[in-house]
Amino acid sequence: MGAEIRRLLRGIEVFAGELPGFDPAAAPAEPVALFTEWLGEALRAGVPEPHAMTLSTTAGDGGPDARVLILKDVGADGWWFASDAGSAKGRDLAARPFAALTFHWPLLGRQVRVRGPVRTAEPERSAADFLARGAGARAEALLGRQSQPLADAAEREAAVAASRARVDREPGLVAPGWTLYAVQPSAVEFWQGDRDRRHTRLRYRAEGGSWHRQQLWP
Repeated sequence: MGAEIRRLLRGIEVFAGELPGFDPAAAPAEPVALFTEWLGEALRAGVPEPHAMTLSTTAGDGGPDARVLILKDVGADGWWFASDAGSAKGRDLAARPFAALTFHWPLLGRQVRVRGPVRTAEPERSAADFLARGAGARAEALLGRQSQPLADAAEREAAVAASRARVDREPGLVAPGWTLYAVQPSAVEFWQGDRDRRHTRLRYRAEGGSWHRQQLWP
């Protein structure tokens, strides 16, 4: 089985098709501007869900943990995502308020990596984000059972139905633990792949209130 899976993995094509170029010398002075450019190119290229990202945190046992979330906003005030404060990731961030974000757009051979301390938004902003979600998403969040053991599917369906009915009765209801988080990056790296493995890496580092750009060996 080991040899078979190794052959399968080795046979998968990578960096297929035409990949865009990337000139680090022409990159904007700030990483948000370059991310916005790349996000627009990903959308135009048909990359599915280019706002999806892997959020990496440090778990209570000191080990890493990761999951895929949606980027809610990005700007000078941070890279924003949302979750319940009582979830595993919420507990991770409460204990160790640092995180990394990773975007991967394989159609373009691109990655963006963000790392830095995490802060929470004011309750009013978190509530507004929650109420902007669809009714089904709000019903799920109001259950407050993320990562808890589930006995069977029927239990879940009954709980979701009851929660959805509650949302319909009380459309302004907000899950008490719903929280907007912002990564305030200390470093942002842009990675452009190349079929000949001549990859290009550009790192922005926050230093003294401004951004310092540096190209890295791949």
